Formats: sequence, C-alpha cells, structure tokens
Amino acid sequence: MAMSTPSSIHPPTRTLTEFIGPVSRSARMRSIARDIALRLLSVRSQSDQNSIRFPFYHHIFEDEQKGFTRQLKEMLNFGDFIGLDNAVAILEEDLPIDGRYFCITFDDGLASCAWSAAPILSEMQIPAAFYVISNFVDCSLPPGDPIARTVFGFKGRKTALDFMSWKQVRELAESGFTIGSHTADHICLADLDDEAAGNQISKSKTDIEKNTDQQCIHFCPPYGIPGKHFDLKRETATVKDLGFASLVCGVRGPNKTGANPFSIKRDHLLANWGQHQLRYFLGLD
Repeated sequence: MAMSTPSSIHPPTRTLTEFIGPVSRSARMRSIARDIALRLLSVRSQSDQNSIRFPFYHHIFEDEQKGFTRQLKEMLNFGDFIGLDNAVAILEEDLPIDGRYFCITFDDGLASCAWSAAPILSEMQIPAAFYVISNFVDCSLPPGDPIARTVFGFKGRKTALDFMSWKQVRELAESGFTIGSHTADHICLADLDDEAAGNQISKSKTDIEKNTDQQCIHFCPPYGIPGKHFDLKRETATVKDLGFASLVCGVRGPNKTGANPFSIKRDHLLANWGQHQLRYFLGLD
C-alpha cells in the first residue's frame, strides 16, 4: 500500500517537466528520430471509420493543458465523444457502429487529472472515465520514492506525486464522470494467485463504491497487456462474478462491431503529442 507524505513537505508536481526530470541528450535524439518516423508513417495511416477508439492518458499537468485541449478538438474534427457506459452498451449489445467515436479514459487516479483535465472536459462537455487505485487515493509519493519511480515513472526531484483525494473522486462522480477500478495496489495480476488477484479487484470495487455511493462496474488491470500482465480468462471470470460490465486492455487498435466488452482495446496518448502522432495512433484521416 502507498504511504502518504504531507503536502507541506513536498509541493505537488504541477508540470510534465518536473515529472520527467532531466532529459539526456541521447534521449532527446531518440525522441526526435521517433517523431520523424511517426510523421512519415502518419501519411500512410489507415482510416478507422465505424469504430470506437479509447484514447487514454495517465496525467495532464499544467504544461499539458493546451496540448490536451488541442487533441480533443482534433478528435472532434473526425468523430464524436461518448461515455464509457454508452460505449460498453454498444459493444455488449453488438449494435452496428455507424461512425467514428472516441471514449476518453485515465489510468492511476493522479491528482493532475482532477484539477487539470476534468475542468477542460467539463467545459467542452466531453464524458470521461477515471480508473483509480483505491489504496493510493489520498496518497502523496515523495521524490525518490521507489514506487513512484518504478511503478509510475516519476523522476521529479523537488515535488511529490499526488493522487486524487476521495473528495476529488466523489466530485468527479457527482459531476457525471465515470469512476472505474484499477485494483487496490497497482500490482501486476499475473504475479498473483487466484485469491490474491480477486482480492485486489474486489477490494478496489468495494472501496470505490463506499466512497462514491455509486456503482463501480468498469475494470482496468494494471499495465494492461493480456497474457503478460494479467490472465484475460481468469480476470474476465472474476470481474463478471463481481458485477463488472467491462474490462479494458493496453492493446492498441479500433473496437469494431462485435468487439468483446471484456477485452476493449485502448490507445495510450501523451497530451503534448502533435497531430501527426494522433493521426498515426488513432487512424485519423
């Protein structure tokens, strides 16, 4: 379980620059080369009409707000936004998907998504779902914390990595956003036996429902790759028994008519990526 640190000791991380820390010259060169490759590949990207795409983010810091807004506007140029409940209902009922739709989700429950992303989504009237790690709610990880660095990639030196408070989670739920389960402790479920994996899911669901007074029926396994990070057959059986309506993965791609609501593909995005990156990863034309 995460250990909290008083915010007065370490101020919260407000920028992506602080989150990623110093960037080496070799890392910058790799990033430039990757960007050039994606610009070339985006020219030949395949259109994914008649599908639901699930773009997902982990953080939206202050220096990502403009990029996030720009990306949402770009998506609106190519399709419509729908909420997670509606998207799952379409897949569950095997309804024809006539058009291009986007369903926005966020993993981990970082505080930046509450104070930085949610207001933008509300202003643009875009639905979204937030998958929270129940034992990390109300927690703050200091710089240098091994969990912050190895699990969440936090390289900040002077600030803390803050997670949402239960107050923020409740406010999101009351504002119409969906709150989903990302387990209790963000442990790789493939490393756990059946009982321990089930407890991670059921405890998270119970804690979320207790603190929001709303049903939690959507699940996102940590790390997200079936067969590597979790057993899709086992976890599907578990979440169905617990009353969940969906399970999302970290595998990229469109979800077309007939897609399994317990194996939903999603596309990881960073808010400051350019249009060519959106075009490539989301199949836009």
